[in-house]
Amino acid sequence: QVQLVESGGGLVQPGGSLKLSCATSGFAFENANMEWVRRAPGKGLEWVSTIYAYGRTTYAQSVKDRFTISRDVAKSTLYLQMHTLKPEDTAVYYCGMGATRGQGTQVTVSS
Repeated sequence: QVQLVESGGGLVQPGGSLKLSCATSGFAFENANMEWVRRAPGKGLEWVSTIYAYGRTTYAQSVKDRFTISRDVAKSTLYLQMHTLKPEDTAVYYCGMGATRGQGTQVTVSS
């Protein structure tokens, strides 16, 4: 079955960086459109970024030029490199494929 397992979250100071990973299995990763979404405390799910199977990437305006989505097809792994983190980036981050989400990884940006 489809499995998505996020990792790499943690506590980071404002202005810092983190790289999230999402290990996948159970489907043809090389043919899948993959995305990252997040849920901040007390808020709804927010789309962050998508990488399409053919390589195009798109970003929410709030993270554009700070976050980079990428993937390693050989490892069936999705990444989200985050730079210049802000307190408002604090959220649980989920990777997704279609309607399937992982369990999430917590990112906390605080001094």
